Amino acid sequence: MYIVDDICYAGNLDDGIKVVDVKAVCGGVLIVTFSTGEKRLFDTAVLTGSAFASLRDESICNNPALFHGVITWKDGEIDVAPETVYKESFAYQDKDVDLVRA
Repeated sequence: MYIVDDICYAGNLDDGIKVVDVKAVCGGVLIVTFSTGEKRLFDTAVLTGSAFASLRDESICNNPALFHGVITWKDGEIDVAPETVYKESFAYQDKDVDLVRA
């Protein structure tokens, strides 16, 4: 556990990685760009437990926001640490798949 700006996060702090962009695509999948320049696909279905239950609603899941390099939903009520997103995601190249919604 670690605290940044009076917010408590699970996991271990990795000072070297942040999320710099996030785009929702279909079925709870996000295209995430990290501070390393890498783009990766992250499936929110890997987030289990009652804290993440409302992400099964696509109207919520499709509206992520960034707060200090962390992906959040519902005005910060739900968040996931960048190192978790990185570890649970897969490499993505723009040419691989055209998933982005219009």
